Amino acid sequence: MKTTPYLAVLACLAALGLAGTAVAGDRGDRVEHRMERHGERIDHRLDRRGDRIEARSDRRADALAAHGHARAAARVDRHGERVEARLDRRGDLAQAHWERRGERYDRRWDRRH
Repeated sequence: MKTTPYLAVLACLAALGLAGTAVAGDRGDRVEHRMERHGERIDHRLDRRGDRIEARSDRRADALAAHGHARAAARVDRHGERVEARLDRRGDLAQAHWERRGERYDRRWDRRH
């Protein structure tokens, strides 16, 4: 009949509207995931940097201890441990920051769409 094409168009528009709503919800989740990954990358980079610094200070401490400088070796070793702990803390804080930011974006996106 004459109304069949109009009904088909109306059904297609309704399906697109539902799909658009689903895509809008997914976008908030995608952004949240992307921000979490950003925080994880920062944390991983700072962890690697701290590990390298601590390994270098361990090598220096071993060399100092081998030459009979026990106090200097202990000081260098403590320095490496402090640096690694500081970088680990910075990485954890950065990761938590980006996770919170992603969650906030997702909540805001869900409220608006």
